[in-house]
Amino acid sequence: MKTTPSVRVEYEVALEPLLSVPLERELPLAQRLWQHGWLRKSLILIVLAIAWEAVARYQANDLLFPSFLQTASALYDGTLSGELPAKVGVSLVVLLKGYALGIVLAFGLTTLAVSTQIGRDVLSTLTSMFNPLPAIALLPLALLWFGLGENSLIFVLVHSVLWALALNTYAGFLGVSETLRMAGRNYGLRGLRFVLLILVPAALPSILSGLKIGWAFAWRTLIAAELVFGATSGKGGLGWYIFQNRNELYTDKVFAGLAVVILIGLLVENLVFNTLERVTVKRWGMQR
Repeated sequence: MKTTPSVRVEYEVALEPLLSVPLERELPLAQRLWQHGWLRKSLILIVLAIAWEAVARYQANDLLFPSFLQTASALYDGTLSGELPAKVGVSLVVLLKGYALGIVLAFGLTTLAVSTQIGRDVLSTLTSMFNPLPAIALLPLALLWFGLGENSLIFVLVHSVLWALALNTYAGFLGVSETLRMAGRNYGLRGLRFVLLILVPAALPSILSGLKIGWAFAWRTLIAAELVFGATSGKGGLGWYIFQNRNELYTDKVFAGLAVVILIGLLVENLVFNTLERVTVKRWGMQR
């Protein structure tokens, strides 16, 4: 005997508004401003500047430790006269040449390493040999081989960039999942196309870290090399500006040169690398 299932009567419940629950109010202005990283970092810099000024006034010896205001005045005068921008321009041109060449060589080494066994052996051997070697220690050899010119500085810059970037890039390539590798091979990707279309996007966080480390190494190596090496083709860079003013006991100008080194590092870190991370790995959800 067949029985027909009972049909449930449809009904609709009218929901009452939750007037008893308070609506979330907007955060206070102070908390909203505190969410901005640039503001927090600016406050840190202001605190450091105040501490610098207080220590300098307490010590009261301009020759050994000029105050923040004296350094700012020297920085302003050097910028207004055009001397500091000219020195910075000389240093940055040499730096970009060495940095770009180091990137090209590092990418070539890592491409060879992920493609062949002999490439992996070459990369492992060379990084073990040369990565612990300070770049500035090669400056005497660079002067002997390339003479008094910017080629000597470019040589030590390439050494400072190459191994750190190659190691980070190769570590990022090794971390790429096998699923992505198989997907690339199924599409017929081989050699350089496989590296560019599969490995590089997947390993981009490690590559960006290597680029930042290589930049920091190259920047401080260049300043140290200019302090030792001096002028390049009759034109001195920022390191030479610091060294020359130290000899003439213009300590405020020495501190102004050091401040420019720090400011350029902050600008490159926040404007270049943070922007690259924001539009790539953070936008793609690969990094928080």
